[in-house]
Amino acid sequence: MAIGIDVPMPPEPDDPEAYDYEKCPFYGQLPVRGQLREGTVVSTDMEKTVIVEREYDVFVPKYDRYMKRRSRIPAHVPGVLDSLDVGDEVTIAETRPLSKTKSHVVVENLTGDA
Repeated sequence: MAIGIDVPMPPEPDDPEAYDYEKCPFYGQLPVRGQLREGTVVSTDMEKTVIVEREYDVFVPKYDRYMKRRSRIPAHVPGVLDSLDVGDEVTIAETRPLSKTKSHVVVENLTGDA
C-alpha cells in the first residue's frame, strides 16, 4: 500500500538508469487520485499505453429496462507492469493528465500476474 491504495507492489525496475520514474506511481513521483476502475484490456497496439474497456448498465425510464453501455479509457502502463495482453483484467487509477488523451494509469493486473 505504498501509493495510498490497496494494490500489491510490483518488483523493482530491471534497469534503473533507463526507467521512466516521472510516470510511475510505484517508484516515481506520480500521484494517483480520484476513482479506481476495473476493466478489460482491448488494445495494446501503442507503446506504454493500453485501452481499457468497461461495460455497464444504464436504466432507461421510458422503456423500464436497462441497456448496456461501454467506455474505452486509454491508460498509461508503467514499466514494471509491461507484461499486459489483450483480455487481461486490470485496475486503473485516475491521475494528472499524462498526455492529450491519457489521465489514467494501470496499477494492478488482476489476471495473469507475471
